[in-house]
Amino acid sequence: MNEQTKIAVLGGGSWATAIVKMLTENLETVGWYMRSKASIDHIKKNNHNPNYLRAAEIDATKLDLSYDINKTVAKYDVLIFAIPSAFLTLELKKLTKPLKNKIIFSAIKGIVPETGLIVGEHFHKQYNIPFENIGVITGPCHAEEVAMERLSYLTIACRDEQKAKFIGKSLKSWYIKTKISDDIIGTEYAAMLKNIYAVAAGIAHGLGYGDNFQSVLMSNAIREMKRFIKKVHKMKRNINNSAYLGDLLVTGYSIFSRNRQFGNMIGKGYTVKSAQMEMSMIAEGYYATKSAFKMKKENGAKTPIIDAVYNVLYADKDAKKEFKKLTNKLD
Repeated sequence: MNEQTKIAVLGGGSWATAIVKMLTENLETVGWYMRSKASIDHIKKNNHNPNYLRAAEIDATKLDLSYDINKTVAKYDVLIFAIPSAFLTLELKKLTKPLKNKIIFSAIKGIVPETGLIVGEHFHKQYNIPFENIGVITGPCHAEEVAMERLSYLTIACRDEQKAKFIGKSLKSWYIKTKISDDIIGTEYAAMLKNIYAVAAGIAHGLGYGDNFQSVLMSNAIREMKRFIKKVHKMKRNINNSAYLGDLLVTGYSIFSRNRQFGNMIGKGYTVKSAQMEMSMIAEGYYATKSAFKMKKENGAKTPIIDAVYNVLYADKDAKKEFKKLTNKLD
């Protein structure tokens, strides 16, 4: 990889917009695929996404925008996917250009529903992309704070250290700090699991639990995350690092967290469907909960928090009763 290596972002939401903003700080040209031609026209004229992260000013002269996914895939070497996991398969069905020899980085914090796989594993198994050409971009980092240029931190994970360093260099700026990791499986599972725990935090808040309980919930969540990830991918990792604990904390506590917002609505008595209809953005934790619950049944991990969230979202159990039971399982 060198300065001639070309990078494109696929997706039109807030995190895709934030990543594009970061890349344009360092690169002369950034490819950007999104479905909406109207959004593309607006960005070209006004230098911001009309639907997501409107406060993020982006230099449109540096953008190679397209609503044709095949044009973008054919032209660029590194593809950063920031499409919500629930819609990834639908978008990939449009592909006629091969992904072979492409370098894939996932900025998607969820499970692909159709396969039950994290995104990196999905590309590896479904498209035969070698793990050396797969990477993960994770937080702790909210798109909204990137738009405001508040100091933020990213972890770039890839088995190929040079690829991780290249992406890290392309994203860093005076307000973005980056570090690299070789734990692509662990960091991506952590990014998926923390959304479930943020839903749990939201439900608890909606039910009226206070900060004292939230601290116990998050303390138990990081230990539960450690047990779960160890079952699916055993390697030496420090679960207290930013990519795991840091990302969990910001998603569990932040006012910008859509998963916490979704959980809060459930705790206040909204049905799943009504909460989803009221939110303008996808809460990845909803889909992740079903997949994580299935996986934990297969691998035998002890996951009382995931179990409680699953029972509320998918088994129609009363949230107040489920969280009352959960309080007796935490320490």
